[in-house]
Amino acid sequence: MNTIQKKSQARSKARPSNNLLRLLSAKDFDLIAPHLQVVNVATNETIYGPGDDVEFVHFPCGPSLASYLVSNEDGRDVEIILVGREGAVGSVTGRARLHAYSYVVVRSGGQFVRLHISKLKAVIARSPALSNIFASYAECLLGQVLQSAACNAVHSIEQRTAKWIISALERSSADLVPLSHKQLAAVLGVGRSYASRMIQVFKAEGMLETRRGSMRVHDRAALEAKACLCNNAVKAHFEEVLPGVYPTEEAMIS
Repeated sequence: MNTIQKKSQARSKARPSNNLLRLLSAKDFDLIAPHLQVVNVATNETIYGPGDDVEFVHFPCGPSLASYLVSNEDGRDVEIILVGREGAVGSVTGRARLHAYSYVVVRSGGQFVRLHISKLKAVIARSPALSNIFASYAECLLGQVLQSAACNAVHSIEQRTAKWIISALERSSADLVPLSHKQLAAVLGVGRSYASRMIQVFKAEGMLETRRGSMRVHDRAALEAKACLCNNAVKAHFEEVLPGVYPTEEAMIS
């Protein structure tokens, strides 16, 4: 390995473990790096609620996960999408004075990197390439939302449960999924009893075991066989728009 490769590898290792940030060129990352703030956010903490000013973009790092939840008139919060190290929550296009429409809640606590909207806006103005990458991620996020809406309309609770667990596994790089029965009910938009019955079915078939506030997956292949293909569609769209950003088992962007 030559000196240039070593320096490049060192810069990459110094970056946060977020694929979107690791996709940036060295020049663009140097523009944004001084404004990044590392924060630790607890599981179930709310980053934004409906109507809140979105002052920061938050980039989940490593196994950290966040989700968008929309409240309904019956008091239930329904999860729309899950976001991990492939992306960010907040106004990734640098739009000023954005008000949150939904809740953004941390599903799996840990390290996040945040960036003030005003700083992002300034950096985007200086770098068309960086602006392009973040706009492309916004396009991927929209695709994820649209696929979620279609999934919730046509697929069974069993298919959607398996899909969500697989999606969480891909982002967390572990066999342990931080999900309680109550949270699963929010993911599916159903009552807690329905969610509990679905978990019991998966347990009885040997696919997973439950722990307090989490599940450990034993048979991922069986889960994938039960899941709908919506997650595959989202991954394919990411790969077309931002190759290498969506988390895989093989590696994350280095």
